[in-house]
Amino acid sequence: MDFEPLIERKRARFEELEREISSSGLFDNAVRAREVLREHSATKSLLDVWARLVKARKDHADNRELAASDDKEMAELAELEIPALEALIPELEREVQVSLLPPEPDEDRDAIVEIRAGTGGTEAALFAADLYRMYSRYADSLGLKVEEMDSSVADLGGFREMVFRVSGTSVFRRFRYESGVHRVQRVPATEAQGRIHTSTATVAVLPEAEEVDIDLKPEDLRIEVCRAGGPGGQGVNTTDSAVQVMHIPTGRIVRCQDGRSQQKNKEAAIKIMRSRLLEDKRREEEEKYSAHRKSLIGGGGREEKIRTYNFAENRVTDHRIKVSLYNLDRFLGGEIGEMVEALQKSDIEDRLKEAGIQDL
Repeated sequence: MDFEPLIERKRARFEELEREISSSGLFDNAVRAREVLREHSATKSLLDVWARLVKARKDHADNRELAASDDKEMAELAELEIPALEALIPELEREVQVSLLPPEPDEDRDAIVEIRAGTGGTEAALFAADLYRMYSRYADSLGLKVEEMDSSVADLGGFREMVFRVSGTSVFRRFRYESGVHRVQRVPATEAQGRIHTSTATVAVLPEAEEVDIDLKPEDLRIEVCRAGGPGGQGVNTTDSAVQVMHIPTGRIVRCQDGRSQQKNKEAAIKIMRSRLLEDKRREEEEKYSAHRKSLIGGGGREEKIRTYNFAENRVTDHRIKVSLYNLDRFLGGEIGEMVEALQKSDIEDRLKEAGIQDL
């Protein structure tokens, strides 16, 4: 496939974006400004990589020619440079291929993560707490910030539900593949006969929505204040700080009680509501655009069993890409980067095939 025509169109598009960025009215529309700046950055990156690839190919051809020359000293120097160039060229070709893919929506946004205990009673709640700890440590290892937004503590420990926000660089890109059903197989501490139990927890990862994405009209919201319930400390239990927000058109309800003030809980509830509505909107658009598409990493739906954590074998298996790692202890300690990279790679391979982008 000849990529030069595509690159030429990208160059022309880059010039258009440069003119739009320099225009005085760009920031009159915040959504449009964000889209233009993002496309400008991505296009510039692609053109830079293409220039490096063109140079590497030329350097390789020149060195091959010099290596065959009668000048022994020059031939030896050229031979020394050829292996590095032969390793570099495929890497740059790969970068160009990936850069030519349309950007995934919301990949650079912060994320709101919702973990809920599934089947398994107390063991499911304890597993939900394990997942929250795993994601918190993973985020910390990347220098990302974790902020609890709402939680419901189970009677015997763990969480019935935990909602938290992760902020930093490219958060949704790293966490997006975690949506789905997570299954754990282990012997609970309360199991006297040593039998292995199977429990589940569901994870939903939502790109954090901004006000310009979803316009929440005051008349569409019903906001109620009530007394916080359950464990959470004296300050939470003695004030009418819990806030419940209903989005009347959709019937969606969000309740927050972790904050010590009504205002903080109201802000958190509205932020979660906005992100859930954005996710609904995105899914509707994707279904209309490509109902036929079935990615190797799955649709990320909560109904999908995506991963199994088997304590007896110290194994974690991702069923979407059929990858097993035998480091479950470290994995639950936050070392999930290897699995995230494998999921990203599978997703990119699938998108390249669908886009018909063949070898350069």
